[in-house]
Amino acid sequence: MSATNTTIPALDGEGAIPAYVARPDADGSRAIIVIPEIFGVNAGIREKCEDWAAEGYLAIAPDIFWRFAPGVELDPDVEAELQQAFGYFGQYDADLGVQDIEAAIRWLHGQGATKVGCVGFCLGGRLAYMAATRTDVNASVGYYGVMIDQMLNESHAIAHPLMLHIPTADHFVGPEAQAKMHKGLDPLPKVTLHDYVGLDHGFAATHGDRRDDAGAELADGRTRAFFAEHLA
Repeated sequence: MSATNTTIPALDGEGAIPAYVARPDADGSRAIIVIPEIFGVNAGIREKCEDWAAEGYLAIAPDIFWRFAPGVELDPDVEAELQQAFGYFGQYDADLGVQDIEAAIRWLHGQGATKVGCVGFCLGGRLAYMAATRTDVNASVGYYGVMIDQMLNESHAIAHPLMLHIPTADHFVGPEAQAKMHKGLDPLPKVTLHDYVGLDHGFAATHGDRRDDAGAELADGRTRAFFAEHLA
């Protein structure tokens, strides 16, 4: 496995998106886009890329805040940095963000990938849902995605498998929002929702106070099996 920083062309040709890339030891045809939380491409996100590369996938984490805060790396366990991240979230344009995911898909195809999946966390979880509704990504996984309940009108466009991990005690995605997600998405044959009773937002973080080992291992195992099936 090898890893490096690179840039990929933005979809509109206006600039280049910084990204962290981890490559498997053997050339493969499968790739995964790791979509960060609101904390940037920090050590935890880089480690997730490296873990996927160790599984044989070409993995890339695009810098989702590159338009206004390029290179930011924040720690959610530091209150000042958490508040900084909330500020970036308020500035973020998710419509442009999903275009950046499309740019990453195209770049990966250019690197020889024939099947591309994406996995996102928090804001990245929302983008994973949007990728499933707006791009040709082959499979998508969202962990504790925010605001998905407000975008269920797009669910008819889901053409490829989507899996969402939903902690029931998520203090950013409350019971009413979770109920709407289940009502809108459970009937769809391409969508699988998993609830994690009593767990909170961020339970699958690579490091830090938010992580719940048992919950993270269960969700990550389901994600690995999902991609093994749908990116084969």
